Amino acid sequence: MTIKVALAGAGAFGIKHLDGIKNIDGVEVVSLISRDLDKTREVAEKYGIKHVTTDLADSLAIKEVDAVILCTPTQMHAAQTKACLEAGKHVQVEIPLCDVLKEGEEVLALQQQTGLVAMCGHTRRFNPSHQWVHKKITAGEFNIQQMDVQTYFFRRTNMNALGQPRSWTDHLLWHHAAHTVDLFAYQAGSPIVKANAIQGPIHKDLGIAMDMSIQLQAANGAICTLSLSFNNDGPLGTFFRYIGDTGTYIARYDDLFTGKDEQIDVSKVDVSMNGIELQDREFFAAIREGREPNSSLAQVLPCYQVLHQLEQQLNA
Repeated sequence: MTIKVALAGAGAFGIKHLDGIKNIDGVEVVSLISRDLDKTREVAEKYGIKHVTTDLADSLAIKEVDAVILCTPTQMHAAQTKACLEAGKHVQVEIPLCDVLKEGEEVLALQQQTGLVAMCGHTRRFNPSHQWVHKKITAGEFNIQQMDVQTYFFRRTNMNALGQPRSWTDHLLWHHAAHTVDLFAYQAGSPIVKANAIQGPIHKDLGIAMDMSIQLQAANGAICTLSLSFNNDGPLGTFFRYIGDTGTYIARYDDLFTGKDEQIDVSKVDVSMNGIELQDREFFAAIREGREPNSSLAQVLPCYQVLHQLEQQLNA
């Protein structure tokens, strides 16, 4: 059986999913939803997608659509995930699940009611570099003492990853910190019990903090130090340093190095080196096998509980 998919959001991230899905057998994207109809048609033509619309409801009304992938603005994620579940569709929503905890909790309650597969795009769980570390941890060969993470962008105007203007504002806490907060608890194998945050000045036009520092501690004692910036005019990206009892590892996206900068071959960790493709493979496999996916809503909700706590601290 071919899994038929509707994809919402034909921007930089939607295209990453379309490129990943091309490599997955038994999956076909049959509908593309995005704000700008002309641009959507252009992308749909390139990927051979027959149906285009600017309204998610149009795609949810298509009987043959089994599943939806949402790559839309953060502020729409919770409501759109609900709409997909209410329409009886499996759903994968890009990170973050929500930017208001209560909405995330409502989505999870609905998923549990429907029993449909619903997962959130916490890509770091799937990147081969982090999988390699995870396998070492689950084999009992490595335990985290500290994770030291830098998430650095130069984004003083509202642009997306392709350098195009955005219709919405990104967020250091609810989007970029979500990756690390979830990954830290996942890799430590232990829930986060302490969390602190401070932030720099609020940007006069964007209305968000451009710099942030977060400290976390897991129940097992491991700690995490996370620095985030939209002001960093230097090497861009997210860099993870795992300091453990038997070694130090540095992950730069899909590349992994020892603390002495010797590269580790992670090409055989999974069937692809593309974290987004691996995330999509997990989504479709969970649908076929009728099981809970890695990065299910239930698994990632604790991350959003921590972000909520941090937001309250910052607002106080």
